[in-house]
Amino acid sequence: MAALLSVAPADYGDRHREHLCEQYKLYVDSADRISQRRSSTNSFLLTVNASLVTLYGLTTPLKPSGAAAWHLLVPFAGILVCIAWLSLVENYRNLNSVKFKVIHELENQLPASLYAYEWQLLEAGEGNVYKPVTHIEQWIPVIFILLYVGLVLYSFLA
Repeated sequence: MAALLSVAPADYGDRHREHLCEQYKLYVDSADRISQRRSSTNSFLLTVNASLVTLYGLTTPLKPSGAAAWHLLVPFAGILVCIAWLSLVENYRNLNSVKFKVIHELENQLPASLYAYEWQLLEAGEGNVYKPVTHIEQWIPVIFILLYVGLVLYSFLA
């Protein structure tokens, strides 16, 4: 905990507790903004993938010579987008994990450790009560990758 507090409470002065509470509130708010950003990123990337699948579908009626390039380029672009998406999910997961470790340590200096208690009740994401969102959301780009591979195979077989 010594690394968390840059100044000992006795050296800080009378407003140590008040300022610690304010920093805690700001930090919890920053964690919430990360979650909102993650949600916006997921929505954007879902829209990009839906657009790519739509583009693929629109090129299907074209004669084979005109459609061949699109039937390979669109899935390839989609796979690249999904790889980037998976990387972003992993980065958000790591960032949130660190943020909540800091929040739990800050709570050790406060009267109640609400987030730590909630995490304990949720069996630290390892039980049947709760599965972390990132464990679920990582499957969406994987499903799109499988779809794109299926579209490439369809292009070669059709």
